[in-house]
Amino acid sequence: MMYSKYKELTNNAAPLKLDDIPLLSYDAFFDQTLHLLKNPACHCVNLFAVPADAFFTFYACIANDEDHLVFVYASRVAATSHSLPSMCQHNMALGIFEREIYENYGIFFEGHPWLKPVRFAFNRADQSMVMDKYPFYSIASNELHEVGVGPIHAGVIEPGHFRFICNGEKVLHLEIHLGYQHRGVEKLFLERPKLLHRMVLSENIAGDSAVSHALAFAMVIESLAGVAVPESLEIERMIAQELERLAVHAGDLAGICADVAFQLGQVVFESLRTTFINSTQLWCGNRFGKGLVRIGGSHYPLSDEVIDSIDKVLVQSGARFTEMTDRMLNMPSVLARLDNIGNVTETQARLIGSVGMAAKICGIARDTRSSHPYLYYKKIKHQAICFASGDALALSQLRKAEAEQCINRLRMRLKLMKEPRLAGTSPQPMAAVDLQPNSFALSLSEGWRGEICHCAITDERGQIAHYKVKDPSMHNWLSLALAVRNQEISDFPICNKSYNQSYCGFDL
Repeated sequence: MMYSKYKELTNNAAPLKLDDIPLLSYDAFFDQTLHLLKNPACHCVNLFAVPADAFFTFYACIANDEDHLVFVYASRVAATSHSLPSMCQHNMALGIFEREIYENYGIFFEGHPWLKPVRFAFNRADQSMVMDKYPFYSIASNELHEVGVGPIHAGVIEPGHFRFICNGEKVLHLEIHLGYQHRGVEKLFLERPKLLHRMVLSENIAGDSAVSHALAFAMVIESLAGVAVPESLEIERMIAQELERLAVHAGDLAGICADVAFQLGQVVFESLRTTFINSTQLWCGNRFGKGLVRIGGSHYPLSDEVIDSIDKVLVQSGARFTEMTDRMLNMPSVLARLDNIGNVTETQARLIGSVGMAAKICGIARDTRSSHPYLYYKKIKHQAICFASGDALALSQLRKAEAEQCINRLRMRLKLMKEPRLAGTSPQPMAAVDLQPNSFALSLSEGWRGEICHCAITDERGQIAHYKVKDPSMHNWLSLALAVRNQEISDFPICNKSYNQSYCGFDL
């Protein structure tokens, strides 16, 4: 068949009229999706269904990372069609999307290897599917045993259950069972009509990615409202997102040091994280950057005083960061606990659709700042940093390299913001906007974990009729499960800290 009918989004966060999105038969939808994904440069950024009275409309959003395009097309299926052929049996990365559609709407995908629940959504189609009936994988053997961890964890970790099947100390299989929070985030986007309520909601999808999720929401709304963002605001948003990335990388290195008993590194990285998040707090009054991203403007335009303060922290803490990461990654006792621990291959990462850090440690340069640049990233030609070993050591090395890249980038952009042509040019945020009716908009934002995707569909009145969120953890939790396979169970904590996937970002 021909594949010339799909729509090209030439820019990230460019709206489409619903009538312009090709509507295919499900067979053509099926074939076209698999055809596009045969290209190694393509991956699925979102696949979801929208219910109506008499039918479901499926939307596929396939990104081409080399051509900087996102292909969007749809298929309409009668609500009485309770079974469809599964694409997962041909492309494993699509499995999580089909599982979510099955759980939410009861559409069975013939040939799917395992249609187990994704997150036990409060409004799931089958209310009889409850936590106690979760279909854990099992192996019948007198030589094997199972180890359960969670869902309640010590400290402030959110709920999640990890079920290991072990032969002695060796992990044969890990199953990660999430979905304990039932937050109903996507439904709340429809129930909260005020723009500020939705903006605050986006900041709370995943607290350690507040800026990145807020930015994805802002880009969707601004594209649908035709709001042009001035250069000063683009730069300020980049600074906020890179500060978020820098702070999390420092904090994660502290956690990794704690797990490998390198106490000096732990306390130093913890203190460095504090200096970075305190810079964000000085800027906007919140250490996670909540309140910084608002539609069309900012309540906290950068002043020379704040710029100088942040730059001073970057110089001083940046030097300490480099000194400690150099020491950490050259210490034999640390390397012994990271090198060749938690290996994931490039083939595995591609098969499961890994994004962000989980992809970049396997040599896959999947980073939307370069593949689908947005805002000021369009002007700087970001270079994704990759490693090839796919292990815990690569995750620490990537954190070091990205943090140092952040520091250099931040200092350059802060200096740029002191130019007279940019100083004081960020407008005040908009209290309300009119959205383009009968339209579709998609935005991609590169959070520190990886690709964040928000999609919005408006009705004939310009009201949001459907909102879809995808956190990178939706892809990358499976990377952690693969990482511990054939490892000692005592290696799980270091693998878990190295990936640091989001519970709340997954449990929408």
